[in-house]
Amino acid sequence: MLHYNDDVTLTIAPDNDNPFLQGPFRPTSRQWTADYGDLQVIGDLPRDLNGIFVRNAHNQIHEPMGIYHPFDGDGMLTAVQFEDGRVRFRNRFVQTTGFLAEQAAGKSLWPGLLEPAKASRRGWGAIGAMKDNAGTDVIAHNGKLLACMGQGSEAWRLDPQTLETLGADPDWSRLVRDGVGPHFKVDSATGDMMFFNFPEHPPYMNYGVIDRNNRLVNYTAIELPGARWPHDLGITANYSILHDLPLFFEPEGLKRGEHKLQFNRDLPARFGIIPRFGKGDEVRWFEGSSCYILHLSNCYEEGDEVVMDGCIMPDYKMIPVGKQDGGRQAVYERIRANLDKHNNKTLMHRWRFNLKTGRTHEEYIDDEVTEFPVVSNDFAAARYRYSYNVLYVPGNWLFSGVKKYDLETGAQQRFEYGPGRFGSEPQMARRDGAVEEDDGYLLSLVADMNSDRSELLVFDAKQIDRGPIATVVLPERLSVGTHACWVEADRLHAERPVA
Repeated sequence: MLHYNDDVTLTIAPDNDNPFLQGPFRPTSRQWTADYGDLQVIGDLPRDLNGIFVRNAHNQIHEPMGIYHPFDGDGMLTAVQFEDGRVRFRNRFVQTTGFLAEQAAGKSLWPGLLEPAKASRRGWGAIGAMKDNAGTDVIAHNGKLLACMGQGSEAWRLDPQTLETLGADPDWSRLVRDGVGPHFKVDSATGDMMFFNFPEHPPYMNYGVIDRNNRLVNYTAIELPGARWPHDLGITANYSILHDLPLFFEPEGLKRGEHKLQFNRDLPARFGIIPRFGKGDEVRWFEGSSCYILHLSNCYEEGDEVVMDGCIMPDYKMIPVGKQDGGRQAVYERIRANLDKHNNKTLMHRWRFNLKTGRTHEEYIDDEVTEFPVVSNDFAAARYRYSYNVLYVPGNWLFSGVKKYDLETGAQQRFEYGPGRFGSEPQMARRDGAVEEDDGYLLSLVADMNSDRSELLVFDAKQIDRGPIATVVLPERLSVGTHACWVEADRLHAERPVA
């Protein structure tokens, strides 16, 4: 039966003019439950598509304390479960400590990214002042979901089918006092999960491994020259790749408690390659061209080299968003300019780190602006062929379509959602019994502003340019979001046995 729990009251002021609380970003208070047979499906759902698609999004509840940034809102997970040609749906808030405290108070208790000085309570994140909103990434590990926020946070576990928040991970989060960074990676061949964090205090980075049974089996300090602002890490079968990039808080200002990001164009990017279960003194550092990196596609080993593919920002433009001159509208425009990937171009790129010579080789894969690259879970940390990236609406923080790269032949496919339709990070779901890497389905959650509804599109991953083969219509138009994950049916309760 289709129903919703409207037990969260939005207190955002009716005259709040922040564009990231309106239109495609409009938050919802409703938490829906739709069982098998409740949702409209256009087309035929494949019977060999079995598992759960989960997407995270920032969904603000209360009138913000200061200027709202689109990464400040409370985490809301959307889950669409496929089973034998049927589908069911849930969306739930991640009930972090901050969420529960603000629910009790009925108002915002923490500021966001732009005005951390307004904090009067202890907070989370690399600036130590934010509410732990758990609104950025989500993955599955050991039969549970793990959600966190982009600046680093507690390790929040949830049930993948009910989306019930189970709390901070009881097995190891107390051992990792600086939390988990915005992205963590699971090697589906072993069930290991690799993560990092980046506190403002020495050693400025830590690296860890959680095994397939959810035990912390490695946690080591990574000594950096100072506080940094990394976003992702890479994994191969034997190594992890850590990022020390030249975008970080101005050091002298940081001593005064000021958080002013600056891009140090004269410094190289550094990449630390560490054995998966290695210690900090085993890291080998490689230098690359000065850049910033948000998201990687995949990494793997090839002979003496570690190969890392991802979206490079070679000419990062730092716009001082926090400056209040020009009024609120000018601040909103500066936020939009910083998030616009056509302004800060993100291009598919390849790095090769030679473990024998210590040299780095770089090359561009494509000259079109794309981001949020994803690969099949079964090919993470291994040699792969296909990456699926999002396309951007120029001038805004909105995704206009998806692009498929064949990294073996150079062929490309694309599908654009159309005017007024905006997507999220896609996910590749291999069909039951798949043999080839792209033998399955590409899934993308789309907000349609024309019909005021959200849809989950199902593509044949071999031919995404032909458009969706099925569309699941959700009960309500949800706010646009970013990261997602795919949980295969045989990983809903535990990691697969090691072959």
